[in-house]
Order: sequence, then structure tokens, then C-alpha cells
Amino acid sequence: MNIVLITPSGPTSRTGNRIAAARWARILRHLGHRVHLAADYDGRPADLMVAVHAWRSAGPIADFKARHPGRPLILQLSGTDIYDYISSDPVPTLRSMALADRLVALNDLAWRVVPRQLRERLSVIYQSALPLPNGNRPSRRAVIVSVIGHLRDVKDPLRAAAAARLLPADSRVRVEQVGRAYTDQWAGEATAEMAANPRYHWRDDVPAATVRRLLARSHAMVISSTSEGGANVVSEAVVAGVPVLASRMDGNVGLLGGDYPGYFPVGDTEKLARLMRRIECEPSFVARLRRALRERAPLFRPDREIAAWRRLLAGLAD
Repeated sequence: MNIVLITPSGPTSRTGNRIAAARWARILRHLGHRVHLAADYDGRPADLMVAVHAWRSAGPIADFKARHPGRPLILQLSGTDIYDYISSDPVPTLRSMALADRLVALNDLAWRVVPRQLRERLSVIYQSALPLPNGNRPSRRAVIVSVIGHLRDVKDPLRAAAAARLLPADSRVRVEQVGRAYTDQWAGEATAEMAANPRYHWRDDVPAATVRRLLARSHAMVISSTSEGGANVVSEAVVAGVPVLASRMDGNVGLLGGDYPGYFPVGDTEKLARLMRRIECEPSFVARLRRALRERAPLFRPDREIAAWRRLLAGLAD
């Protein structure tokens, strides 16, 4: 098939949407299809559209279906679609969802916010990750808690830095954060936090290889988002065996499972600080987290993601 894969442009090529779209393009090509990756639909002939983000891709989705009403469209629902725009700007979001022949979510709790009449179209495809080349080898110089993700409101990006301030004087925890600041305000706040907090260091946007090296020497990774569709960095941490300290909301629980022991309430700095201290001082707690991650890791195998796309496309053909 000729497939056009639409993904919205962002302030950096390393946004979650862009990274996911690039990986899906590789998968679809592996399955024998021709894929054109674009930020908008230019009208070129295509047998299928795969669109990322219902709200941001609403124009290309509507255009494709107007030109080719009988041709299938697969829509991947982003976190902002299902946990923000579906209520704050529902008309374009729901129109895109209604036009799609299949909906793809990245976590297994997303069905709870998809309209009931559309749930039969919904599939969950977990984003895969490869093991780290040399595995997880935590630093011996400090207890490294990594925060991997761009600095924007929905990520609550300085929560780990604030939690590190609450740790006792003898703590060896250091928070290392990578990711581009989406606004000058976030850049200013991160810079000010570094000046005031000796346990915090922000390294701005960095290459993917640098992110992997940080994850490899981390004792834990924090994902403190107020909402998520299903962050690929969680998949990467799980596969790497790096304990995840995660805000308890659907996008994280839908990846890590309801009984995962490393949750803290959204925005709860004190609870996060206690978890970070346990990472530092309780080997049995770390072992418990690692066991839980090993149980979830098979969900994020690349062959499983490829098989899920194969089934999805076969279902469209049927």
C-alpha cells in the first residue's frame, strides 16, 4: 500500500509524536508498504492515511476523507487528545475520531475517555523500546534520578527538582534533567532552579545517544506528568530495568499496571521525595520495582509492536 503518515510539526524533531511517527514509518516499511511522512496532506494519492493527534491533524484528516471517503484512516490518539482537547475543544477532536476507521491508543486505560460508540474501533499498541547496549549500570558517584522529557506544563517538569530539595542533608540524590524548554518561562525556571538547588542539573535538548547514556547510569527515572497518552520513555525505562517513579494517572498506570509500587499522587512533592529516598536507602524496594518492571517488559518488545500493526492492517483489509 501507499501510506501517508501525518504527524504535526513541533519545536524539535524529538517530540514524542515525531519519534513515534518515525518508528511507525519504519515498521510499516518493514511490513512491505511505501510510506510518506509529512506534517500536512498535500493531496497525493494514498491507499491509507495514518494520522498522529486528532486535534492537531484535524485538517489533513478531514481533507483526506473528503477526497477519498472510501479509503481507510488510522488515527493515533495523543495524550492531549484524550485528556485535554476531547473536553476543551471537542468539535475538531471528535470529528477526527469519528472520521477514523481505526483508533490507536498507547495505554490500556485510554478506552475510559473514548466515546462509547467509538470504542469498538480502538486498539492499544504499546510503543516498543530496545535494551540499552550495556544495560543499566547506576552511577557510583551519586544516586542519579533522571527526568527525560521536554519542559512544558503537562509534564510538571520541575517536580523532581522540588522533591530533591526536601531530602535530608546526607542524601546523595542528584536530579539530572534533559529536554527542551517549550517556553522562555520554563527555561528561566529551570535555570533559576539550578542556581538555587545544588541537587538539580538541567542539560536542555540533547541527542538520543546522550539520553540513553543518562538512562543507563540512572538509579531511577521520574515521570511526573499531569497527563500522558503513553510516554515512550516509560517503555525505554521498563526495558532497561530502570525503576520508574510515576505520577498516578491513566497514561502511566496504563503502561506500568495498577499494582506497580512506584506511584505518587500527581503533584505530590512530599510523596515523590519519600520515593526518591527509598530508592537511595532501601535495596529491597528497588528490587521490588525491578521485579515489577520485568513483568511488564514483554509488552514493549519491538516484535510485539510490529505484530500489532500487522493485525491492525489485516483487520482493515478484512
